[in-house]
Amino acid sequence: MNHWIILPILLPAIVAPVLVLAARYDLGLARALSLGTAVLALGLALGLLLSASDSSVAQVYALGDWPAPFGIVLVLDRLSALMLMLAALLSLVVLLYAVGDSDGRGRHFHALWQFQVMGINGAFLTGDFFNLFVFFEVLLIASYGLMVHGGGAQRVRAGVQYVVVNLVGSTLFLIAVGLIYSVTGTLNMADLAVKVPEVAAGDRALLHAGALLLLLVFGVKAALVPVHFWLPGTYGSTSAVVAALFAIMTKVGAYSILRLYVLAFGPEAGASALLAAQWLLPAAMLTLALGMIGVLAARSLSQLASFAVIGSMGTLLIAVGLFSAQATSAALYYMLHSTLAVAALFLIAEQVGLRRKSAGEALIVGRQFESRSLLAALFFVNAIALCGLPPLSGFIGKLLVLDAARDSASMLWIWALVLSTSLLALVGFARAGSTVFWKETVSADFRPLCAPGAPLPLVAIGVLLASLVLLTVFAGPITLWLDEAAAQLYQPSHYIDAVLGAAGGNE
Repeated sequence: MNHWIILPILLPAIVAPVLVLAARYDLGLARALSLGTAVLALGLALGLLLSASDSSVAQVYALGDWPAPFGIVLVLDRLSALMLMLAALLSLVVLLYAVGDSDGRGRHFHALWQFQVMGINGAFLTGDFFNLFVFFEVLLIASYGLMVHGGGAQRVRAGVQYVVVNLVGSTLFLIAVGLIYSVTGTLNMADLAVKVPEVAAGDRALLHAGALLLLLVFGVKAALVPVHFWLPGTYGSTSAVVAALFAIMTKVGAYSILRLYVLAFGPEAGASALLAAQWLLPAAMLTLALGMIGVLAARSLSQLASFAVIGSMGTLLIAVGLFSAQATSAALYYMLHSTLAVAALFLIAEQVGLRRKSAGEALIVGRQFESRSLLAALFFVNAIALCGLPPLSGFIGKLLVLDAARDSASMLWIWALVLSTSLLALVGFARAGSTVFWKETVSADFRPLCAPGAPLPLVAIGVLLASLVLLTVFAGPITLWLDEAAAQLYQPSHYIDAVLGAAGGNE
C-alpha cells in the first residue's frame, strides 16, 4: 500500500492552520512556510507521477482500512498523478510571483492558498462522488477568500456572483448524487461503474437525470456554454495571481467529466453508454466559438486572458467529448499547454498594468513604460502559444485534437471551427499587442513610466513560458506517456478491480 497517496491532501491541510495560528502577523514566516510546502508538494507530485508510471493498475489508499465501497478511498492512476503534477507546478510558480508583492495585501493569503491546493488535490484523488463534492466545497470556500483578497468594490461584486453561481452548482450536485444513489445504492466511482449497467429500465430515467445534472455541475466548473457567464467577470476582477491559480480550476471540471463519463457511463455501461457525448460536443464547440469571439472583442488584457480561458476550454472539451483514447490523449496534452499559457497571460497582464499607470491593462494607446521590450517579448511568445501557431505547444496540441477528430462524424465542423477560431485569436492578440506595446503617445518631456523592480514576478512568468517550450521540445515522449494514461483510463476494469479488490489495502 502506497501511503504517500494521502500526503498531497494532508500536507496543505496541516500547513494551512499552522499559517493561521503562527504566521498571520509574520509575512516572512508565512512566505517561507508556504513556499516550502509548495516545493515539497511538487517533489511529492513528481514521486507519485513516477510511481503511477511504473504501475499498469490504479493504486488505492483506503482511509481507516475500510474496504470499498463502504469506506473512503483515494485512487492514484496516471490521470490523477498528471493532474497533481500540473497543480503542484502551477501553484509553486504562481506563488513565487505572489511573493514578489501581492501576497501582502491581505492577512490570510497563504492559508487560503493551501486550503485551495488541498481541495484541488482532493478532487483529483478521491474515489467517490460524495467526497468529490466535499473537496469541491473546500476549494470553492478557499477560492471565495482568495478572489476578494485585497478588497475593492468591483472585486466584491464579482465575488458575490461567483458565490451565488457556485452555491447553485453545489445544490445541483447534491440533488444529482441523491438521484444516482437512489437507484444504484452507491457513490463509489468503481462500484457505480459496476452498478450502472444493472439498473432496471424503470429506474434508468432517474439515473440519467442525475448523470446529466452532474454534467451541468461539471460544466459550470469548466466554464462550458451556457453556464460559462460567471468566468469573465470573476477572473477579470480578481488579482492576477489568483486568476493564474484559477486556471487549474476549470480543469477540475474537465477532469471530473472524464472520470465519470468514461468510468461509469463509458462504452461498457449498457443502455447508459456515452450518455454525455451528444450534449458535450456541441456545447464545447459553442464554448470555443464564444471564447475566441470574446478574445477578439476584449477591452483589456485581463479580459483577453479570461476569454482565452473559455476558448481553450472549448478546444479541450471538444477532444474530451469525442470519448476515445486518442482524443483524450490529445485533450491531456492541450490541457497542460493551456493551463500554463493562460496563467502566464494573467501575470503578464498585471505586470503591464502596473507599469502603464493610468492606462493600466486597457487596450488603449498609452505612454512608453519600463521593461516594455521584455514584456512585449513575453507577450509575443505567449500569444504564439495561445493562438496555436508553430512551433510552440499550442500548435502541437491543436494538431493532436484535429487528428483525433478525423474519424468523428463531426470532423468537418470541428476542423472548420478550430482553424477559424485560431484566426480570430490571432487577430485578437495582434490587436492587443500592437495597441499596448507598439503604439504610443510621445511628449517632449517623455520619461518611461516606472514600476516596481521586484524580479520574482518576471522570473515566474519566464518559468511558465519555459515550461511551454519544454512541452514542445519533449512533445514526443510526453504524448507517448499521455497515450498510456488515456489507454489506462479506457480500461475501466483495471480501475474497478484495484478499488473493489482493495479490501485490506492498508496492510
